Order: sequence, then C-alpha cells, then structure tokens
Amino acid sequence: MASMIPMKEFAGRRRKLMERMAPDSIAILPAAPERVRNRDVLHPFRQDSDFQYLTGFGEPEAVLALIPGREHGEAVLFCRERNPEKELWDGFLVGQDGAIEQYGLDDAFPIADIDDILPGLLEGRSRVYYPLGKDPAFDNRVMDWVKVIRSKVRAGAHPPGEFVALEHLLHDMRLIKSPAEIKVMAKAGKISAEAHSRAMKRARRGGYEYQLEAELIHTFMEHGARNTAYPSIVGSGANACILHYIENSAPLKDGDLVLIDAGCELECYASDITRTFPVSGRFSAEQAALYNVVLEAQYAAIDAVKPGNHWNQPHEAALEVLTQGLIDLGLLTGNVEDAIAEGAYRPFFMHRTGHWLGMDVHDVGDYKIGDAWRLLEPGMALTVEPGLYVAPDNTDVDEKWRGIGIRIEDDVVVTKEGCRILTDGVPKTIPEIEALMAD
Repeated sequence: MASMIPMKEFAGRRRKLMERMAPDSIAILPAAPERVRNRDVLHPFRQDSDFQYLTGFGEPEAVLALIPGREHGEAVLFCRERNPEKELWDGFLVGQDGAIEQYGLDDAFPIADIDDILPGLLEGRSRVYYPLGKDPAFDNRVMDWVKVIRSKVRAGAHPPGEFVALEHLLHDMRLIKSPAEIKVMAKAGKISAEAHSRAMKRARRGGYEYQLEAELIHTFMEHGARNTAYPSIVGSGANACILHYIENSAPLKDGDLVLIDAGCELECYASDITRTFPVSGRFSAEQAALYNVVLEAQYAAIDAVKPGNHWNQPHEAALEVLTQGLIDLGLLTGNVEDAIAEGAYRPFFMHRTGHWLGMDVHDVGDYKIGDAWRLLEPGMALTVEPGLYVAPDNTDVDEKWRGIGIRIEDDVVVTKEGCRILTDGVPKTIPEIEALMAD
C-alpha cells in the first residue's frame, strides 16, 4: 500500500533538520531493533518513530547518517543488502539501490560495512547529533567508531569533540504536523471512530470485554490499520476506574458502563479515542449525571484549544467544570476555587486532560518552554480526555456513585481559528449513544 506521505516530504524533513544543525556536524540515527517475543519468534517489527519520520524506511538493521555539505551526498543510509535466499523466507528487501531510487536517499551502503565506513564519515566533524542513551548497545558502537578516529590523531585525524542529543532539534519538528500528516491522522481517527461505534453495538449482546476488543481489532484491520496504537482498554463496571486496565477478560453485565480507550495506528501515526457507554443501552440516573459533567468538561476544554492559548488552558477549563459538577452532585463540598486549590477533586480525576499525539500515542514535544506553558500553534495535535472515576471502595460518597468510571476522549489538531476534531465520527452525547445502541 502506497504511503499517504510523499517521499519528497521525508526529504524535506531531512533538509530542514540539517539546516538546524551546527556547521561541520553529523547526525546518526539507528532504526529500531528486532525484538524476540519468545524463543525464535519475533515481535512484529515497528520502526523507530524518529527514524520513520526522517526516512519512511520500514526495515530493521539500518542506520541513517545526515552529513551537511558532504560532496557525495548528505543523506546516507546503511541497510541490509538484497539476498534472494533470505527474501524467499522473510520477504522483499529494499537494498542499496532501492534506498536511493525509492526512498530518495543520496547514498547507501551495506549495513555489514558500517564499521569500515562510518568512522570516515565522522572524521573531521566537530559535533555529533545522536539519541544518547536510547540504545546502550548502539551507544557503544558509536564510541568504538570515535575511538578508531582518536587512534589516528597523530596521523592528523580529527575526532568529534561534542555529542548533542538529537531529540532537541528533531522533536520540535515533529510537534508541528504537516497537511499530509494530518490527513493520515484523520483517516486513523475515522477508522477508530467506526471501531468504537461497532463495539457499542456489539455490547448489547453481552459476552466479555475481550469480545469488544475483538470488534475493535477487526475494524482496524478491515480498513488497513494492521496495528493498535497501544494496548486497548476495555473496562466494564469497576474496571473502568482502573486507568490502564488491559486485562479485558470480565463479563459484560447489564447495569454497568463500559469504558473503551482504543485507537489504531496507520502508517506509524496514532489515534486515541475513549468512549463510555452502558451495556444495556440505557444510562442510569447516576451514570447520566456524571457522564454529562464529563461531557461538558470536554466541550469546555476543546473550546480552549486555539492558537495563543497555552498548553494548560484546556486542562484548567475541564478541571473547573468537573469540580463544579462534583460539588453540584454532592460528591464534594465547598466552592470550586478552594476545591481546586486543595486538590479535593483528585480522588475522582487524577490525570491530565490531554497529551501530544502523533507518531507516538504520547507524542514528543515539550509542554513547557522554560518555566512557562507552551503556546498552542496551528499544526499541533493533542488529545482532550477529561474523566471522573468513583472507586468502588470510596466510602466518602454515597454507594450509588461507587464503581462508576467515565472518560471521553477525542483527537484534535490546532487550526488558525481554533481546532479541528479528527474523531467526531463516533457518538458521545447520551441521546446519540442510546440511539446507536438501540439501532
């Protein structure tokens, strides 16, 4: 399947990164390693997000070197050679010619030759940009290459004198999404929205949490999204009060709510949706009361996602609505300002209202610049996900509220005027949910 992001965009990202690099520098970035699941079975391979962002190249055993000003090509890839016998077992390899012709790299070498070639590319470069500490084994290889150059200092070799974390430059680039990236994320959001809608309908037949998970995965794959962006959370009843519940094995019971937090990954871009709905298809009075508080909090937070507002303003907007709702329903006492200042809401709402979203579900990018919250800019993508959770053993509240967990989450992209919701294809008001489940 052809990529929705053109190869020229990957080349543009490499150029932009090299423009930000210091003179006489080099950037080195390894691909993700293959990982053993058990014995001789590997986990399905997923490319490192930074490597994917700069290359679109989906194989392991590869290293990218960016060398501004190199006469024979600035973007160099080391990758596996074509091997008909290996390809018979494991599938097609791109090889050096394919890396240049298909992926737009300037030069390519066999990965088996990297120890002979890379020290020569490092020599004479004053600064090395590199993901320090991410892969200790590869850290050692980089230092071995530097030692090769240092051993030749008396012969006039010039080893690099400074190592800088590559993430400082690269992750700021990844924070602002291009129109092509937003198109991929919107498609992932559409697929995930359909999956949530189908899971809601499936819940009416009862069964188990894992059967709703199966409905999600079936829909993802049916539309070409072969992977989940993270382990799907399908928590019914009190399990919805466990934020990262992934056991997904309990029976679905009439009278309980089901919280599903799940999203597909498409071309290495994540979607992330949460919906909460009743197994029976009808909300109880207490469930509806708490649900509407969370929904109003999400509306308030989404309204605060716009250029010029800072990162924390959507959270602040949601928190005020949630706290007021808890007071109005009698789960908290006092006034909103004091309850927020004292953290009285925390037994019911213990997480942030969102996070950056992109190639990683909790995507890269600083939330603060210095001591100040980062201002939102067009192209930034984030989640908006307030929630309320009343633990089943919370004896400070009336029993009728206990064991209810609710979260509502959508993916949004900041636009020039405000924001665009990428995941609005799945119902979230009570009338819409009940109508869908009754259909």
